[in-house]
Amino acid sequence: MRGVGQSELGKELSESQRAALISLLGDDDQAVYEEIRARLISCGPIAATWLRPHRLSGDPALRRRAQELVNHFDRQTADDRFLFFCLKQGSDLDIEEGAWLLAGTKHPAINIEGYRALLDGFAAELRDRVPPGIKPQQLLSKINQYLFSELSFVGNESNYFDPDNSYLNRVLDRRTGNPISLSLLYILVAKRLKVPITGIGLPGHFICRHQSTSSETYIDPFNRGKFLTKADCIHYLARANYSLRDEYLTPANPRRMLLRICSNLHQIYMQLEQADECTRLQRYVVALAK
Repeated sequence: MRGVGQSELGKELSESQRAALISLLGDDDQAVYEEIRARLISCGPIAATWLRPHRLSGDPALRRRAQELVNHFDRQTADDRFLFFCLKQGSDLDIEEGAWLLAGTKHPAINIEGYRALLDGFAAELRDRVPPGIKPQQLLSKINQYLFSELSFVGNESNYFDPDNSYLNRVLDRRTGNPISLSLLYILVAKRLKVPITGIGLPGHFICRHQSTSSETYIDPFNRGKFLTKADCIHYLARANYSLRDEYLTPANPRRMLLRICSNLHQIYMQLEQADECTRLQRYVVALAK
């Protein structure tokens, strides 16, 4: 995480010096803009407080550049917050909090409470439909019907490697995602209903499992909640030439699940040749792997 040196540099500037820097931020000369941008970044996150009012400037260039820099600093802050979370939490971390903190590193203006309320609303709607004493399979069918038929959540097969598939806020916005993000959605809704659902990290795929004293059901949220048996999972491993290892069908603890989300994103950004994003995700992977 970043130190205080940059912030101290920013505090040394007088109000007139700050105003002069910001006035030049909208300069038409690209070289001037690049120099001013670099100087403002060198001042650290404190510069964001000077820039925020200028996001409403009447000068389009200044308005756009002020917004870009505020976003840059907000992402740095979100980055530090997520890294601190990764380093300080154990294996049984709060996966929902981790998912929102991760989303904030890409979308720093995210309204987390609004998204939490949306998930609460999903659960409340389902709660009204679940009679007491309902059998597990019937309960899971009601969850599937609501999430995948009524709300139309679906696996993003057409653009599987879109980074947005891994950020929970974008999954909720677009009603689509990859196997692990849709499994996370399923787990979070079920948790609000006090239904025990765990994540199962198959190689190359991610599913959920509901286990009670009388039954065991595997659920594939990427495929509209398709029900699977343990034998189906074993057949999947055999068809894909994976050896049958106990760990493949063992529930992934929250830390391992968050690590897998970040590892997926790291690989995606590598394929997209986005070096800065790749470096950022690599830090998360290292922190979570400890």
